[in-house]
Amino acid sequence: MNDFIVGPLPLWAEILTAVFAVLGAAFAAVGSFGLVRLSTFFRRIHAPTLGATLGVWCITLATIIYFSVQGASLFLHAVLIALFVALTAPVTTIFLMRAALFRERQKDGEVPPPT
Repeated sequence: MNDFIVGPLPLWAEILTAVFAVLGAAFAAVGSFGLVRLSTFFRRIHAPTLGATLGVWCITLATIIYFSVQGASLFLHAVLIALFVALTAPVTTIFLMRAALFRERQKDGEVPPPT
């Protein structure tokens, strides 16, 4: 059967869940503004990566708090998602940067020479 207790959360858990969920969304939004505000691809790549990673960790904390209190046991399944994002975001960023450097070199752009 279902191990979750269906009912309202205690006030402290609702507040913590809401704070972390809003904070996670705010970090993701701030990171996204970097895509619009910064002038070149090389400047734009850093902000969304950091914003997404920090946002995912905040949403993960909100998820852990909500489901741990709701189910009366520690819920750590969401940590796997956060770890996956934390491990793959930098790797993806490296691949994107290398592709951008390659394309810029093809256009004889002003980038450092390959090592």
